[in-house]
Amino acid sequence: MPGTDVVVCGAGVAGLAAAHALGTLGLQVVLVDKQTTLTTAAKGEVLQPGALEILRDWGVLARLSEHGALRLSRLVARDRFGRTRMALDYDRLPGATNWLLAQDHQLILRSLAEGLPATVQPRRGVLVERAGRDDTGRVTGVVLRAGGVEEQLDARLVVAADGVSSRLRRAAGTSGERTDYPHRLVALDIPLADADDLAPDFTAYVTERGLRLCYPLPGDRARLYVQTGPDELRGLDQAALLNWTDRLVDELPALAVFGSGLAASLATRQTLPVSRFIASRLATPGLALVGESGHVVHPMAAQGMNSAIVDAHQLASCLGAAARDLGPAEVDTALARYHDTRRPDLVHIGQTSHNAARMLTDLSWLGRTLGRRALHHTGANPRLRDTVMHNMSGLGMHRLTPLDRLHQIGVLPDPRAGRTPDWAPPPTQPPTPRTESPQPLTDKP
Repeated sequence: MPGTDVVVCGAGVAGLAAAHALGTLGLQVVLVDKQTTLTTAAKGEVLQPGALEILRDWGVLARLSEHGALRLSRLVARDRFGRTRMALDYDRLPGATNWLLAQDHQLILRSLAEGLPATVQPRRGVLVERAGRDDTGRVTGVVLRAGGVEEQLDARLVVAADGVSSRLRRAAGTSGERTDYPHRLVALDIPLADADDLAPDFTAYVTERGLRLCYPLPGDRARLYVQTGPDELRGLDQAALLNWTDRLVDELPALAVFGSGLAASLATRQTLPVSRFIASRLATPGLALVGESGHVVHPMAAQGMNSAIVDAHQLASCLGAAARDLGPAEVDTALARYHDTRRPDLVHIGQTSHNAARMLTDLSWLGRTLGRRALHHTGANPRLRDTVMHNMSGLGMHRLTPLDRLHQIGVLPDPRAGRTPDWAPPPTQPPTPRTESPQPLTDKP
Protein backbone atom coordinates (compact mmCIF):
# COMPACT_ATOMS: atom_id res chain seq x y z
CA MET A 1 0.00 0.00 0.00
CA PRO A 2 1.77 3.18 -1.19
CA GLY A 3 1.74 6.22 1.06
CA THR A 4 2.31 9.96 1.01
CA ASP A 5 2.23 12.88 3.43
CA VAL A 6 -0.95 14.44 2.02
CA VAL A 7 -3.58 13.49 -0.51
CA VAL A 8 -5.69 16.38 -1.82
CA CYS A 9 -8.97 15.27 -3.38
CA GLY A 10 -10.13 17.70 -6.06
CA ALA A 11 -8.09 19.92 -8.38
CA GLY A 12 -10.26 23.02 -8.52
CA VAL A 13 -9.02 26.30 -7.03
CA ALA A 14 -9.34 24.95 -3.46
CA GLY A 15 -7.44 21.75 -4.21
CA LEU A 16 -4.71 23.44 -6.22
CA ALA A 17 -4.31 26.08 -3.51
CA ALA A 18 -4.07 23.38 -0.83
CA ALA A 19 -1.47 21.53 -2.90
CA HIS A 20 0.51 24.77 -3.24
CA ALA A 21 0.35 25.65 0.45
CA LEU A 22 1.18 22.18 1.74
CA GLY A 23 3.76 21.44 -0.93
CA THR A 24 5.54 24.66 -0.01
CA LEU A 25 5.99 23.21 3.50
CA GLY A 26 8.01 20.41 1.92
CA LEU A 27 5.25 17.82 2.25
CA GLN A 28 4.84 15.13 -0.40
CA VAL A 29 1.39 15.80 -1.88
CA VAL A 30 -0.66 13.66 -4.25
CA LEU A 31 -3.34 15.79 -5.96
CA VAL A 32 -6.14 13.71 -7.51
CA ASP A 33 -9.14 14.74 -9.59
CA LYS A 34 -11.76 12.71 -11.43
CA GLN A 35 -11.78 15.12 -14.39
CA THR A 36 -9.16 14.74 -17.11
CA THR A 37 -9.33 18.39 -18.21
CA LEU A 38 -9.81 21.79 -16.58
CA THR A 39 -13.37 23.00 -16.07
CA THR A 40 -14.83 25.73 -18.31
CA ALA A 41 -17.60 26.71 -15.90
CA ALA A 42 -18.35 30.39 -15.35
CA LYS A 43 -17.17 30.68 -11.76
CA GLY A 44 -14.43 32.23 -9.68
CA GLU A 45 -13.17 35.01 -11.97
CA VAL A 46 -12.50 37.88 -9.55
CA LEU A 47 -9.71 37.76 -6.96
CA GLN A 48 -9.69 39.94 -3.84
CA PRO A 49 -6.59 41.62 -2.31
CA GLY A 50 -6.24 39.13 0.56
CA ALA A 51 -6.07 36.17 -1.82
CA LEU A 52 -3.81 38.13 -4.18
CA GLU A 53 -1.25 38.59 -1.38
CA ILE A 54 -1.11 34.81 -0.94
CA LEU A 55 -0.88 34.19 -4.67
CA ARG A 56 1.92 36.74 -4.93
CA ASP A 57 3.92 34.84 -2.30
CA TRP A 58 3.37 31.59 -4.24
CA GLY A 59 4.51 33.18 -7.52
CA VAL A 60 1.05 32.67 -9.04
CA LEU A 61 0.14 36.34 -9.29
CA ALA A 62 2.91 36.91 -11.82
CA ARG A 63 1.58 34.01 -13.91
CA LEU A 64 -1.93 35.48 -13.84
CA SER A 65 -0.54 38.77 -15.10
CA GLU A 66 1.36 36.97 -17.87
CA HIS A 67 -1.95 35.41 -18.95
CA GLY A 68 -3.49 38.89 -19.34
CA ALA A 69 -5.46 39.34 -16.08
CA LEU A 70 -7.17 42.73 -15.67
CA ARG A 71 -6.98 44.99 -12.63
CA LEU A 72 -10.29 46.39 -11.40
CA SER A 73 -10.16 49.37 -9.09
CA ARG A 74 -13.68 49.59 -7.67
CA LEU A 75 -16.70 47.61 -6.60
CA VAL A 76 -19.72 49.75 -7.44
CA ALA A 77 -23.47 49.46 -6.91
CA ARG A 78 -25.52 51.51 -9.39
CA ASP A 79 -29.19 52.03 -10.02
CA ARG A 80 -30.81 51.30 -13.39
CA PHE A 81 -29.93 54.80 -14.62
CA GLY A 82 -26.22 54.26 -13.95
CA ARG A 83 -26.11 56.48 -10.86
CA THR A 84 -23.68 55.36 -8.17
CA ARG A 85 -25.35 54.26 -4.95
CA MET A 86 -22.24 52.86 -3.24
CA ALA A 87 -18.63 52.75 -4.41
CA LEU A 88 -15.81 50.85 -2.74
CA ASP A 89 -12.53 52.38 -3.94
CA TYR A 90 -9.96 49.65 -3.48
CA ASP A 91 -7.01 52.00 -3.93
CA ARG A 92 -7.79 53.25 -0.41
CA LEU A 93 -6.82 49.86 1.02
CA PRO A 94 -3.38 49.29 2.55
CA GLY A 95 -0.85 46.88 1.06
CA ALA A 96 0.69 46.14 -2.31
CA THR A 97 -2.37 44.41 -3.79
CA ASN A 98 -5.07 47.02 -3.23
CA TRP A 99 -7.11 46.13 -6.31
CA LEU A 100 -9.29 43.36 -7.71
CA LEU A 101 -8.06 41.05 -10.45
CA ALA A 102 -10.31 39.58 -13.16
CA GLN A 103 -9.26 36.48 -15.07
CA ASP A 104 -10.95 33.50 -16.74
CA HIS A 105 -11.49 30.67 -14.28
CA GLN A 106 -9.67 28.21 -16.52
CA LEU A 107 -6.60 30.47 -16.62
CA ILE A 108 -6.69 30.84 -12.84
CA LEU A 109 -6.61 27.05 -12.60
CA ARG A 110 -3.82 26.87 -15.17
CA SER A 111 -1.75 29.50 -13.36
CA LEU A 112 -2.08 27.57 -10.09
CA ALA A 113 -1.24 24.27 -11.81
CA GLU A 114 1.80 25.67 -13.61
CA GLY A 115 3.42 26.82 -10.38
CA LEU A 116 2.90 23.75 -8.19
CA PRO A 117 5.92 22.87 -6.02
CA ALA A 118 8.05 19.92 -7.12
CA THR A 119 6.76 17.93 -4.12
CA VAL A 120 3.25 17.83 -5.63
CA GLN A 121 2.23 14.91 -7.88
CA PRO A 122 -0.96 15.64 -9.89
CA ARG A 123 -3.07 12.66 -10.99
CA ARG A 124 -6.11 13.26 -13.22
CA GLY A 125 -8.86 10.86 -14.20
CA VAL A 126 -8.80 9.32 -10.72
CA LEU A 127 -11.98 8.86 -8.67
CA VAL A 128 -11.92 8.95 -4.87
CA GLU A 129 -14.13 6.02 -3.84
CA ARG A 130 -13.97 6.43 -0.06
CA ALA A 131 -11.77 7.34 2.87
CA GLY A 132 -9.51 4.79 4.52
CA ARG A 133 -9.69 4.55 8.33
CA ASP A 134 -7.89 2.92 11.22
CA ASP A 135 -9.49 1.09 14.15
CA THR A 136 -10.28 4.38 15.94
CA GLY A 137 -12.11 5.82 12.91
CA ARG A 138 -9.34 8.28 12.08
CA VAL A 139 -8.96 9.00 8.35
CA THR A 140 -5.66 7.51 7.21
CA GLY A 141 -5.90 7.84 3.43
CA VAL A 142 -8.25 7.20 0.53
CA VAL A 143 -9.28 4.42 -1.80
CA LEU A 144 -8.89 5.51 -5.43
CA ARG A 145 -10.22 4.06 -8.66
CA ALA A 146 -8.60 4.59 -12.06
CA GLY A 147 -9.24 2.48 -15.15
CA GLY A 148 -11.42 0.10 -13.15
CA VAL A 149 -8.61 -0.67 -10.68
CA GLU A 150 -8.81 0.18 -6.98
CA GLU A 151 -5.79 1.52 -5.12
CA GLN A 152 -5.42 2.33 -1.44
CA LEU A 153 -3.30 5.41 -0.82
CA ASP A 154 -2.24 6.01 2.79
CA ALA A 155 -1.62 9.58 3.97
CA ARG A 156 -0.99 11.44 7.19
CA LEU A 157 -3.53 14.04 6.07
CA VAL A 158 -6.44 13.94 3.63
CA VAL A 159 -7.75 17.25 2.27
CA ALA A 160 -11.28 17.26 0.89
CA ALA A 161 -11.51 19.80 -1.94
CA ASP A 162 -14.17 17.86 -3.83
CA GLY A 163 -16.91 20.49 -3.95
CA VAL A 164 -20.27 21.16 -2.37
CA SER A 165 -21.41 17.54 -2.82
CA SER A 166 -18.22 16.26 -1.18
CA ARG A 167 -18.19 12.50 -0.66
CA LEU A 168 -15.50 12.81 1.96
CA ARG A 169 -17.43 15.39 4.00
CA ARG A 170 -20.55 13.22 3.98
CA ALA A 171 -18.54 10.11 4.85
CA ALA A 172 -17.02 11.96 7.81
CA GLY A 173 -20.53 12.70 9.09
CA THR A 174 -19.96 16.47 9.04
CA SER A 175 -23.34 18.19 8.92
CA GLY A 176 -24.44 21.55 7.64
CA GLU A 177 -27.68 22.88 6.22
CA ARG A 178 -27.57 24.06 2.62
CA THR A 179 -29.98 26.89 1.81
CA ASP A 180 -30.91 27.55 -1.80
CA TYR A 181 -31.71 31.09 -2.92
CA PRO A 182 -35.04 31.47 -4.76
CA HIS A 183 -33.33 32.70 -7.92
CA ARG A 184 -30.78 31.60 -10.51
CA LEU A 185 -27.92 33.48 -12.15
CA VAL A 186 -27.57 33.34 -15.92
CA ALA A 187 -23.91 33.82 -16.88
CA LEU A 188 -23.22 35.48 -20.24
CA ASP A 189 -19.79 35.81 -21.84
CA ILE A 190 -20.12 38.91 -24.03
CA PRO A 191 -17.69 40.03 -26.77
CA LEU A 192 -17.00 43.77 -26.72
CA ALA A 193 -16.76 45.82 -29.89
CA ASP A 194 -14.73 48.39 -27.95
CA ALA A 195 -13.34 47.38 -24.55
CA ASP A 196 -12.92 51.06 -23.62
CA ASP A 197 -16.71 51.38 -23.39
CA LEU A 198 -16.73 49.35 -20.15
CA ALA A 199 -15.36 50.89 -16.94
CA PRO A 200 -12.72 48.85 -15.07
CA ASP A 201 -15.15 48.15 -12.24
CA PHE A 202 -16.95 45.24 -10.66
CA THR A 203 -20.43 46.70 -11.08
CA ALA A 204 -23.69 45.52 -9.52
CA TYR A 205 -26.81 47.09 -10.98
CA VAL A 206 -30.00 47.25 -8.92
CA THR A 207 -33.20 46.74 -10.93
CA GLU A 208 -36.81 45.94 -10.16
CA ARG A 209 -36.17 42.36 -11.30
CA GLY A 210 -33.01 41.89 -9.29
CA LEU A 211 -29.26 41.82 -9.74
CA ARG A 212 -27.29 42.45 -12.93
CA LEU A 213 -23.56 41.99 -12.21
CA CYS A 214 -20.96 43.04 -14.78
CA TYR A 215 -17.18 43.26 -15.09
CA PRO A 216 -14.59 43.17 -17.90
CA LEU A 217 -12.57 40.05 -18.75
CA PRO A 218 -9.37 39.67 -20.79
CA GLY A 219 -9.68 39.42 -24.55
CA ASP A 220 -12.13 42.34 -25.00
CA ARG A 221 -14.97 40.53 -23.24
CA ALA A 222 -17.32 41.09 -20.34
CA ARG A 223 -19.05 38.82 -17.86
CA LEU A 224 -22.70 39.56 -17.14
CA TYR A 225 -24.70 37.72 -14.49
CA VAL A 226 -28.46 38.16 -14.69
CA GLN A 227 -30.75 37.20 -11.82
CA THR A 228 -33.70 35.14 -13.08
CA GLY A 229 -36.48 32.97 -11.78
CA PRO A 230 -35.71 29.24 -11.56
CA ASP A 231 -37.47 28.43 -14.86
CA GLU A 232 -37.39 31.81 -16.58
CA LEU A 233 -35.45 30.67 -19.64
CA ARG A 234 -36.54 27.06 -19.75
CA GLY A 235 -38.05 26.07 -23.11
CA LEU A 236 -37.57 29.46 -24.80
CA ASP A 237 -36.85 29.37 -28.53
CA GLN A 238 -34.39 31.72 -30.20
CA ALA A 239 -36.99 34.41 -30.88
CA ALA A 240 -38.13 34.37 -27.25
CA LEU A 241 -34.52 34.55 -26.04
CA LEU A 242 -33.90 37.60 -28.22
CA ASN A 243 -37.01 39.22 -26.76
CA TRP A 244 -35.60 38.45 -23.32
CA THR A 245 -32.34 40.29 -24.09
CA ASP A 246 -34.29 43.24 -25.52
CA ARG A 247 -36.20 43.42 -22.27
CA LEU A 248 -32.92 43.39 -20.31
CA VAL A 249 -31.77 46.48 -22.19
CA ASP A 250 -35.15 48.19 -21.76
CA GLU A 251 -34.95 47.61 -18.01
CA LEU A 252 -31.26 48.54 -17.76
CA PRO A 253 -30.19 50.89 -20.59
CA ALA A 254 -26.52 50.59 -19.50
CA LEU A 255 -26.51 47.16 -21.19
CA ALA A 256 -26.95 48.82 -24.57
CA VAL A 257 -23.16 49.23 -24.61
CA PHE A 258 -22.93 45.52 -25.51
CA GLY A 259 -24.83 45.98 -28.77
CA SER A 260 -25.25 42.76 -30.74
CA GLY A 261 -22.77 40.99 -28.44
CA LEU A 262 -25.50 40.50 -25.84
CA ALA A 263 -27.63 38.41 -28.18
CA ALA A 264 -24.54 36.58 -29.49
CA SER A 265 -23.66 35.47 -25.95
CA LEU A 266 -26.92 33.51 -25.58
CA ALA A 267 -25.46 30.49 -27.38
CA THR A 268 -22.94 29.88 -24.58
CA ARG A 269 -25.04 30.97 -21.60
CA GLN A 270 -24.92 29.01 -18.36
CA THR A 271 -27.70 28.96 -15.78
CA LEU A 272 -26.34 28.50 -12.27
CA PRO A 273 -28.16 27.60 -9.04
CA VAL A 274 -27.17 29.73 -6.03
CA SER A 275 -26.96 28.56 -2.43
CA ARG A 276 -25.25 29.14 0.92
CA PHE A 277 -23.75 26.52 3.23
CA ILE A 278 -21.16 26.01 5.93
CA ALA A 279 -20.10 22.70 7.45
CA SER A 280 -20.48 22.21 11.19
CA ARG A 281 -16.81 21.22 11.32
CA LEU A 282 -13.95 22.01 8.93
CA ALA A 283 -11.84 19.12 10.21
CA THR A 284 -12.10 15.68 11.78
CA PRO A 285 -9.14 13.44 12.75
CA GLY A 286 -7.01 13.01 9.65
CA LEU A 287 -9.31 15.07 7.36
CA ALA A 288 -9.58 18.79 6.50
CA LEU A 289 -12.22 20.54 4.38
CA VAL A 290 -11.27 23.42 2.09
CA GLY A 291 -13.29 25.43 -0.41
CA GLU A 292 -16.80 24.38 -1.37
CA SER A 293 -16.54 21.07 0.46
CA GLY A 294 -16.76 23.19 3.62
CA HIS A 295 -18.60 26.35 2.66
CA VAL A 296 -20.54 28.00 -0.17
CA VAL A 297 -21.58 31.66 -0.49
CA HIS A 298 -23.56 33.78 -2.93
CA PRO A 299 -21.18 35.04 -5.66
CA MET A 300 -22.39 38.64 -5.36
CA ALA A 301 -19.52 39.66 -3.06
CA ALA A 302 -16.78 37.65 -4.86
CA GLN A 303 -15.84 35.67 -1.75
CA GLY A 304 -16.07 31.96 -2.64
CA MET A 305 -12.84 31.34 -4.58
CA ASN A 306 -10.96 33.83 -2.42
CA SER A 307 -12.05 32.08 0.77
CA ALA A 308 -10.85 28.76 -0.64
CA ILE A 309 -7.36 30.19 -1.21
CA VAL A 310 -7.26 31.55 2.34
CA ASP A 311 -8.48 28.15 3.65
CA ALA A 312 -5.43 26.50 2.11
CA HIS A 313 -3.08 29.15 3.47
CA GLN A 314 -4.60 28.89 6.95
CA LEU A 315 -4.41 25.10 6.96
CA ALA A 316 -0.71 25.22 6.10
CA SER A 317 -0.13 27.86 8.78
CA CYS A 318 -1.76 25.66 11.41
CA LEU A 319 0.43 22.71 10.45
CA GLY A 320 3.49 24.93 10.67
CA ALA A 321 7.02 24.75 9.36
CA ALA A 322 7.64 21.43 11.15
CA ALA A 323 4.83 19.69 9.27
CA ARG A 324 7.14 16.96 7.89
CA ASP A 325 7.87 15.74 11.42
CA LEU A 326 4.30 15.66 12.75
CA GLY A 327 2.70 12.42 13.87
CA PRO A 328 -1.07 11.65 13.83
CA ALA A 329 -1.70 13.31 17.21
CA GLU A 330 0.12 16.49 16.20
CA VAL A 331 -1.65 16.58 12.83
CA ASP A 332 -5.04 16.27 14.53
CA THR A 333 -4.15 19.03 16.98
CA ALA A 334 -3.29 21.25 14.01
CA LEU A 335 -6.58 20.32 12.32
CA ALA A 336 -8.52 21.28 15.46
CA ARG A 337 -6.69 24.62 15.43
CA TYR A 338 -7.59 25.08 11.76
CA HIS A 339 -11.28 24.55 12.54
CA ASP A 340 -11.22 26.84 15.57
CA THR A 341 -9.46 29.72 13.81
CA ARG A 342 -10.95 29.49 10.33
CA ARG A 343 -14.61 28.67 10.86
CA PRO A 344 -15.57 31.89 12.75
CA ASP A 345 -14.15 33.93 9.88
CA LEU A 346 -16.09 31.84 7.35
CA VAL A 347 -19.30 32.36 9.31
CA HIS A 348 -18.68 36.10 9.11
CA ILE A 349 -17.81 35.95 5.40
CA GLY A 350 -20.95 33.93 4.72
CA GLN A 351 -23.14 36.44 6.53
CA THR A 352 -21.44 39.39 4.79
CA SER A 353 -21.99 37.76 1.40
CA HIS A 354 -25.60 36.95 2.25
CA ASN A 355 -26.29 40.53 3.40
CA ALA A 356 -24.69 41.96 0.24
CA ALA A 357 -26.69 39.60 -1.97
CA ARG A 358 -29.94 40.25 -0.14
CA MET A 359 -29.59 44.01 -0.66
CA LEU A 360 -29.71 43.51 -4.42
CA THR A 361 -31.60 40.25 -5.01
CA ASP A 362 -34.54 40.35 -2.59
CA LEU A 363 -37.58 41.23 -4.73
CA SER A 364 -40.11 41.56 -1.91
CA TRP A 365 -41.34 45.07 -1.06
CA LEU A 366 -39.65 44.97 2.34
CA GLY A 367 -36.45 43.50 0.91
CA ARG A 368 -36.22 46.13 -1.83
CA THR A 369 -36.90 48.94 0.64
CA LEU A 370 -34.31 47.81 3.18
CA GLY A 371 -31.81 46.99 0.47
CA ARG A 372 -32.03 50.43 -1.13
CA ARG A 373 -31.77 52.11 2.27
CA ALA A 374 -28.74 50.00 3.21
CA LEU A 375 -26.99 50.84 -0.05
CA HIS A 376 -27.69 54.56 0.36
CA HIS A 377 -26.69 54.90 4.01
CA THR A 378 -23.65 52.62 3.77
CA GLY A 379 -22.45 54.43 0.66
CA ALA A 380 -22.83 57.81 2.39
CA ASN A 381 -21.03 56.72 5.58
CA PRO A 382 -17.23 56.66 5.05
CA ARG A 383 -16.56 54.60 8.21
CA LEU A 384 -19.07 51.87 7.34
CA ARG A 385 -18.21 51.92 3.64
CA ASP A 386 -14.50 51.48 4.27
CA THR A 387 -15.10 48.82 6.92
CA VAL A 388 -17.28 46.79 4.53
CA MET A 389 -14.62 47.14 1.82
CA HIS A 390 -11.86 45.95 4.16
CA ASN A 391 -13.93 42.91 5.15
CA MET A 392 -14.71 42.02 1.55
CA SER A 393 -11.10 42.45 0.47
CA GLY A 394 -9.97 39.61 2.74
CA LEU A 395 -7.37 41.79 4.48
CA GLY A 396 -8.98 41.48 7.91
CA MET A 397 -12.23 41.05 9.80
CA HIS A 398 -14.01 44.00 11.40
CA ARG A 399 -17.41 42.76 12.46
CA LEU A 400 -20.30 45.19 12.28
CA THR A 401 -22.22 45.66 15.53
CA PRO A 402 -26.04 45.70 15.86
CA LEU A 403 -25.72 49.48 16.17
CA ASP A 404 -23.83 49.58 12.87
CA ARG A 405 -26.71 47.66 11.26
CA LEU A 406 -29.12 50.37 12.43
CA HIS A 407 -26.83 53.02 10.96
CA GLN A 408 -26.80 51.09 7.67
CA ILE A 409 -30.55 51.31 7.22
CA GLY A 410 -30.78 54.88 8.50
CA VAL A 411 -32.71 54.17 11.69
CA LEU A 412 -30.10 56.04 13.75
CA PRO A 413 -27.57 58.70 12.69
CA ASP A 414 -23.92 57.71 13.04
CA PRO A 415 -21.85 60.30 14.94
CA ARG A 416 -18.70 58.34 13.98
CA ALA A 417 -19.43 58.36 10.25
CA GLY A 418 -16.41 60.50 9.42
CA ARG A 419 -13.98 58.58 11.64
CA THR A 420 -11.10 56.85 9.83
CA PRO A 421 -11.11 53.07 10.43
CA ASP A 422 -8.15 51.65 12.38
CA TRP A 423 -6.76 49.85 9.33
CA ALA A 424 -6.81 52.87 7.01
CA PRO A 425 -3.51 54.57 6.14
CA PRO A 426 -3.17 58.21 7.23
CA PRO A 427 -4.34 60.70 4.58
CA THR A 428 -0.85 62.12 3.88
CA GLN A 429 -1.71 62.96 0.30
CA PRO A 430 -4.81 63.13 -1.86
CA PRO A 431 -5.74 59.92 -3.68
CA THR A 432 -4.55 59.43 -7.24
CA PRO A 433 -7.14 60.89 -9.63
CA ARG A 434 -9.26 58.15 -11.11
CA THR A 435 -9.56 57.79 -14.86
CA GLU A 436 -12.14 55.56 -16.46
CA SER A 437 -13.94 55.11 -19.71
CA PRO A 438 -17.17 57.03 -20.22
CA GLN A 439 -20.25 55.45 -18.69
CA PRO A 440 -23.01 54.47 -21.11
CA LEU A 441 -25.45 56.65 -19.19
CA THR A 442 -25.44 60.04 -17.60
CA ASP A 443 -26.81 60.56 -14.11
CA LYS A 444 -30.06 61.80 -15.61
CA PRO A 445 -32.92 59.29 -15.76
